[in-house]
Amino acid sequence: MTSQASRLKLILVLTENWTMLPGTDLQGLVRMAREAEDSGFDAVMLSEHVVLGPDADAAGLMENPRDWAYPGNQDPSTPWPSSLILLGAMAAVTTRLRLVAGAVIPPLRHPLLLAKELATIDQLSQGRLIVIPTVSWSRDEYAALGIPFGQRGSLLDEHLAAWEQVYAHTPASFDGVHYRFRDVYLEPKAYRPSGPLLWFGGQRLHPALLRRLVRYGDGFNPLGRPQAGELQALRAAMTAANRNPDEMEMVGGIRGHFPSSDAVADLGQAMESLPEQWEQGFTTICVKPSMFINDPRELPEFCREALRQATSLIG
Repeated sequence: MTSQASRLKLILVLTENWTMLPGTDLQGLVRMAREAEDSGFDAVMLSEHVVLGPDADAAGLMENPRDWAYPGNQDPSTPWPSSLILLGAMAAVTTRLRLVAGAVIPPLRHPLLLAKELATIDQLSQGRLIVIPTVSWSRDEYAALGIPFGQRGSLLDEHLAAWEQVYAHTPASFDGVHYRFRDVYLEPKAYRPSGPLLWFGGQRLHPALLRRLVRYGDGFNPLGRPQAGELQALRAAMTAANRNPDEMEMVGGIRGHFPSSDAVADLGQAMESLPEQWEQGFTTICVKPSMFINDPRELPEFCREALRQATSLIG
């Protein structure tokens, strides 16, 4: 049940919006972040892939290119610019907007390199960075970078443990199975003493995800609607670990229903899921603008209308 003190927050998802902007218009994405802040949105989110291969569309392409990208439903040639570089640019032109590095894939990097990049963005934004670390799904992406796909879970776990060390200690040391370092000085550290806030998500609340949420998580962003019993399991696990479940930010989203393969969806219809999500505790909602508009010049008015509808539905 949502606390009465909670405030609805909307996140503008700025990944996969190429029906609105050409794949090279990165300045346009930065402008959209500034417009989101000016319009009252709480955050923007960018996701990432380094490369994609033939398994990107192994399940068949999405019927409408405005839909959410899921594992195996996307064109391998979809533009995926570096989310961290773009978030740094967005940090420089905003002052309040939270910056969500969604679906960051730590196993594709060394933990010290990624920790430095995240700390730099967190400093630049003065603590506005949120990171959603994931193991992702593309075997082809891992193979192209020479990273063993079967070890991705343990690689992510060592990233999380190593970040904890380098953000909290100087010098810092770590002795894992995959990564080892001793007496390193990672400076400057993140703006927040414990490092950027961490959210976690996935298609289901499997044991590894639950463990990471309880140990490191500040937010839960499931892919789609949670399965029966998952939210209760999360609350019980947090309570057992002496953590207050109400401190976990619950991040949901809306999905458009498209009348045809080349049409936008109706915002009002998509917003109808908000009351149920709110009752489940989801106070932060992801919105992808290209589901609902084609012209980027309409974004400021779209953001204001999304906020108006969302507030009226849960008020």
